[in-house]
Amino acid sequence: MNLATETTKSFDIESIRRQFPALRQEAHPKKPLVYLDSAATALKPQAVIDAVTSVYAEDCANIHRAVHVLSQRATARYEGARDRVRDFLGAAKREEIVFTRGTTESINLVAQTWGRANVGEGDEILLTELEHHSNIVPWQLLAAERGAKVVVVPMTDAGGITVEAFAAKLSPRTKIAAFAHVSNSLGTVLPVAQLVKLAHDAGAVVLVDGAQGVVHGRVDVRALDAEFYVFSGHKLYAPTGIGVLYGKESLLDAMPPWQGGGDMIDRVSFDGSTWNDLPYKFEAGTPAIAQAIGLGAALEWLGTFDLDAALAHEHEVLVHGTKLLSEIDGLKLVGTAKHKSSVLAFLLDGIHPTDAGSILDAEGIAVRTGH
Repeated sequence: MNLATETTKSFDIESIRRQFPALRQEAHPKKPLVYLDSAATALKPQAVIDAVTSVYAEDCANIHRAVHVLSQRATARYEGARDRVRDFLGAAKREEIVFTRGTTESINLVAQTWGRANVGEGDEILLTELEHHSNIVPWQLLAAERGAKVVVVPMTDAGGITVEAFAAKLSPRTKIAAFAHVSNSLGTVLPVAQLVKLAHDAGAVVLVDGAQGVVHGRVDVRALDAEFYVFSGHKLYAPTGIGVLYGKESLLDAMPPWQGGGDMIDRVSFDGSTWNDLPYKFEAGTPAIAQAIGLGAALEWLGTFDLDAALAHEHEVLVHGTKLLSEIDGLKLVGTAKHKSSVLAFLLDGIHPTDAGSILDAEGIAVRTGH
């Protein structure tokens, strides 16, 4: 249950900043930390830190396995986090929410279970040129194993994906289309609803990489209608090591387990084993208990803010930052699509990205460098 109501939600950026202990430090002497690397991983608010600390201080036990009070409390908090994720995504059932280690593991899980069962020789896997490596390599591995082909939708000069270019790459052989909701490197917001419909019209299943999408807008998986939607907690102010695979119940139910171990089984004998119900069929072994509870705390914390005001502030910062960077001689902005979130990428004439990053770091400014 979200503790905030529509009448109590607020958005005060200075008050929010004070909730992040990491922002109170100096990156270097007399250089306060300016953290601009949230697309890689977000800093953690005190509410999340407290939630994780309380697990180890008060409820440190395994889940689903014992009747003692610590285990019962830990189990309730872990499953409560699953319910928060269900509500956050607008999923129909908690059985459709599988906890993983992150977006990367979620995509690999789908590729190695659904993919192995449904992708065959000569079939096609459709990606876009904007994808993170985590949404490229698992499909390349599957294609090599199954004799399938990876097909790539090119991006525009501005770093966008058009519905026309996407439609042109679909074929009767397309088994799955996997694409980002929001580009991690350029901030481009893809027309996901239209792309999902085009893929479905061609008979393909859809996986949406929502690692950045969950951070920069509302997500309603039922309205979007993609078969799979995945994201990581650490980009959403939650701990590292926890992620989510949303999958439509009918597909998850038909998919074989990915890993074997405790909790994913119903009965075990040396003659054979049977599997647990969803979502536990895909959660083998002791899970990331504190991290999942931290994710639940992050979602509860986010629920206290006026999302429309937060998104408006984000857009204002994007516009302001774009204007300032555009005025710097020798700087070229990369990724100028009309629809984008607050990710700014740029090149500097004659300056290597690592050198630029080091210069900024000396001033206390943390940015991502590379390509």
